[in-house]
Amino acid sequence: MTIFEWLIFFFVVQLIHGLGTWKLYIKSGYKGSLAFIPIYNAFILMKIINRPFWWVILLFLPIINLLIFPVIWVEMARSFGKNSTTDTIATVASFGFFIYLINYSSSSKYINERNLNPKTAFGEWLSSIIFAIILATLVHTYFIQPYVIPSSSLEKSLLVGDFLLVSKYNFGARVPMTAVAAPMVHDTIPIIKKKSYLFNDEDAHQKTSWLNKLQFPYFRLPGFDVIDRNEIVVFNSPADSTDNINIFSSDRNYNKPIDKKINLVKRCVGIPGDTLEIRNGFVHINGEKNV
Repeated sequence: MTIFEWLIFFFVVQLIHGLGTWKLYIKSGYKGSLAFIPIYNAFILMKIINRPFWWVILLFLPIINLLIFPVIWVEMARSFGKNSTTDTIATVASFGFFIYLINYSSSSKYINERNLNPKTAFGEWLSSIIFAIILATLVHTYFIQPYVIPSSSLEKSLLVGDFLLVSKYNFGARVPMTAVAAPMVHDTIPIIKKKSYLFNDEDAHQKTSWLNKLQFPYFRLPGFDVIDRNEIVVFNSPADSTDNINIFSSDRNYNKPIDKKINLVKRCVGIPGDTLEIRNGFVHINGEKNV
């Protein structure tokens, strides 16, 4: 989707949130109109569920927000006395729309001083697992990501199977472009060997599928370093070759989202402004042999 389309989607979500929670805001001691004010309503929501304000940041981080939204739905339900396992399942299974029932129920009461600790060992274990995944996804997506060398193209420096930890914040992490995807995996979910993201591969070129609309525009966070000559870099291939098929004769190898294409580990032998030449099998940069 374009930035304009995402803005429309964002305001539609705000409207849905407002219609489903404005009475709950009132019962919590706030004006109902605050439920419709973008971003500010999220800060008020954190106060209602007695959670730290920095949770708001997690709501706007792609992939991570998919993990935190269900947590906030459940916390909202519990803030109004819906603590049972059935209530929790109903909240998550309805994608948060169970809160509408709470909102328009005259019997719902706000619990200001509720116990934030899980009531069972299973609940405590599940809560710990969820936030461990959120933290790991945050580090994996925006700071450092592990890679395994897939090919022998750098065999003089790196061997097939070598393990790398790649810094993303040096050059500025690219924000995920695929809006709906499993955390901490690339294009395939291990064990079950299924696609880890929502995207209509067969319709990638036409982009008429609504699934293919769930793509963020390209955006990279600010970095504090620049790529130097001969530095090893990791990037997504413009075409996938994971099927061991001629990538120039098979359209289906092109049909993944950009951030889900195969990762390549290569050496950057030239930077903008350089002149590259190959003489007798050796690379020359700006007329000098690269060593």
